Amino acid sequence: MRSLSSLLAAAAFLAAAQALGDERRPNLRLLVQESPLAGYRYAEASEVWPLLRVGDPLELSREPDNPHDPNAIRVEWRGRKLGYVPRRENAALAWGLARGEALRARITRLEQHPNPARRVRFEVYVE
Repeated sequence: MRSLSSLLAAAAFLAAAQALGDERRPNLRLLVQESPLAGYRYAEASEVWPLLRVGDPLELSREPDNPHDPNAIRVEWRGRKLGYVPRRENAALAWGLARGEALRARITRLEQHPNPARRVRFEVYVE
C-alpha cells in the first residue's frame, strides 16, 4: 500500500503546485516507484536492447482486459512493447492511470544479466 499512499501524496502535491500558477510551479520529479521490467522474454525488449539507454522515456498503458491480470500495465519504448510493470507492484499505478494521473516513466538501469528479469529497471514518477 506504500505505492498507493505515495501516489496520493504526489497527486496532492501536484494539485497544490498547480494552484500556485505556472510562474511559481516548482520543476521537480516525485518518484512513485522503481521496478524491474517483467516479461522481458515475451515482448520486444531483447530485439531493441542495443538501442535502449538509461534515461530514455517509457510509455505506460493499462490493459484492463488482460486475461492474466486486470491491473496489467504495459511498458513501451518508442511504440515497442518491452514488457510489464510487475504484478505485485502494479495496483496503485493502475488506479492512478485509470483516474487520469499523468504518470511518467524512464529507464534507470540496464544490465547484461543472465536473468532477464534483472536486465531493465525503470522508475515511475510525476512532474
